[in-house]
Amino acid sequence: MPAQVAFLHTSPVHVATFDRLMQALAPSVAVTHVVDEALLADAQQVGTDNAALRARVQATMESAAEGGASLVVCTCSTIGALAEQVATAGRFTAARIDRAMADRAVKRGRKVLVVAALASTIGPTEALIRESAQAAKADVTLRSHVAPAAWALFERGDRVGYIAAIAREVRQHCGDADTVVLAQASMAPAAEALVDLGVEVLASPVLGVQAIAAHFRRQAA
Repeated sequence: MPAQVAFLHTSPVHVATFDRLMQALAPSVAVTHVVDEALLADAQQVGTDNAALRARVQATMESAAEGGASLVVCTCSTIGALAEQVATAGRFTAARIDRAMADRAVKRGRKVLVVAALASTIGPTEALIRESAQAAKADVTLRSHVAPAAWALFERGDRVGYIAAIAREVRQHCGDADTVVLAQASMAPAAEALVDLGVEVLASPVLGVQAIAAHFRRQAA
């Protein structure tokens, strides 16, 4: 059976992004997508400790694997930990797109600024970075900031305004950070708008797909 990855998204805007990245970085891997916007909406309302939400994430990840994917990757940072922890019974590997970003962040410097467009993303992203820091035995100081007006622009479909708002917030709050983490996959284009910042700005899509490509290379070895 050919290598296959399935992505679980909570916004349809990610489908084209990850198709493009997979074609560029892992063209031999077949790609499928599942989009469930309600998972993020519910996580914002009930929190990620909610048992019913956990069960729905489990069921959605299992459904995503039914087409033959050996790897199922959640691209939503808010529910990423739930997705990564699903019981797979050895049928597939569950992963989150932002783990590679967190691993890189703790290697790049001690002071990390996390910027998000949604408050619900901050806690899961901070927890992930702390996990990476512990694994790497790295001493990391975290600061976090929510871009207050950005998500409304995203929901209206104003992608240009959304990215501009993110970039402005990063510039205003970067301070003495060694590394900036853009907590949500949708924020990735802001990294390109911040190349002059003098600080590495990390986004999850490219780093995550690089990790996916490495996963399948190991499988094939």
